[in-house]
Amino acid sequence: MTNADLLTRRNNAVARGVGMQTNVYATRASNAEVWDSEGAKYIDFASGIAVVNTGHCHPKLVQAVASQLQDFTHTCHQVLPYENYIHLAERLNHAVPGDFDKKTIFVTTGAEAVENAVKIARAATGREAIVAFGGGFHGRTFMGMSLTGKVAPYKKGFGSMMPDVFHIPFPVELHETSTNASLSSLDRLFATDLDPNRVAAIIIEPVQGEGGFYPAPAELMNELRSICDRYGIVLIADEVQTGFARTGHLFAMEAYEVTADLTTMAKGLAGGLPLAAVTGRADLMDAAEPGGLGGTYGGNPLGIAAAHAVLDIIREENLCARASELGSALKQRLKKISEVVPEIADIRGPGFMVAIELNSPDGQKPNPEMTNRVKSEALARGLILLSCGVRGNVIRFLAPLTIEESTFRDALDILEASVLAAREENDA
Repeated sequence: MTNADLLTRRNNAVARGVGMQTNVYATRASNAEVWDSEGAKYIDFASGIAVVNTGHCHPKLVQAVASQLQDFTHTCHQVLPYENYIHLAERLNHAVPGDFDKKTIFVTTGAEAVENAVKIARAATGREAIVAFGGGFHGRTFMGMSLTGKVAPYKKGFGSMMPDVFHIPFPVELHETSTNASLSSLDRLFATDLDPNRVAAIIIEPVQGEGGFYPAPAELMNELRSICDRYGIVLIADEVQTGFARTGHLFAMEAYEVTADLTTMAKGLAGGLPLAAVTGRADLMDAAEPGGLGGTYGGNPLGIAAAHAVLDIIREENLCARASELGSALKQRLKKISEVVPEIADIRGPGFMVAIELNSPDGQKPNPEMTNRVKSEALARGLILLSCGVRGNVIRFLAPLTIEESTFRDALDILEASVLAAREENDA
């Protein structure tokens, strides 16, 4: 079966609203490599959008899931609980930043984790309003869409969003928005439209994911913590894309001097199995009544087993340090490429959560056309890349942290050739 055949079948069977970045149909994968239905091999610099940080089919993860399969696949923890759910909660309570007592709940997706964090914040404070940031991404449910700071494609055509959700600009110096400007917007919001004593939570990604891989400045995070403390607001760190060694820390918030009250996570937590969590202050986490949190598949035993394996792999293979090493090498190569490609306006991101932003040669306008050409050129050469950003002009690099050195070097060679080819086409 060819990729073209499968594309025809997909177009006839799958709703158009499920977008696709490639027409490569995977049949098997190992670590940082994927093979398609035609037998072609690709280097995966997407990792299922920062999911398989520990690589495709890591033997330790496969063994853990296979072992759990022999015992039971599902009971629903709310009906027949199981010990490894409790153990994983204990491990996350210990690992998530914050010198305070913590508790955890397990759900299925990142959007569901965000929804539950909002529920917890509202239950704990008795308030309703939520403040989020422009460019942020928090999921495709109605609350997730409402919190997300990007219209197309996430909100377009879906009608009214949830009430009591407010946005302020995210600081991006490249786009002439400073930390002071963002904080001034929050001050104006509190002065003109929203009583801060009515705010349940402020939610922020330590590094914006879909928004363009912009790290939150330390000054911003410090001030948000101070504001939340002043008004009794819950600070939520959305670590769905930044979590599990991607940024050089197990959680990106470890790089800051302050901690969040609630942390949401998913993606890399279970290495490809659907599992998400909220971990936070015990007093906040206990605010909801029994039955108010949970879900039929929340904390499925297969996902729990996989997550235990992921945490073990990260520790045993020192993947936080590996992320920093890979990210440094990638940035060095990108810096070299940028010396002959003026369209590269910025190279950024902590650890191995790295991105480049492409503008016109004079730096004045976003260049989504060249961005798409780089992706296409790379795909033709066997490298899978993803784009992101409100303007569609950012390429993000999310290879597994376990990628072999030889595969990584091959990927960088393909990347350089692809960028140069896209620029030549741009000049033609």
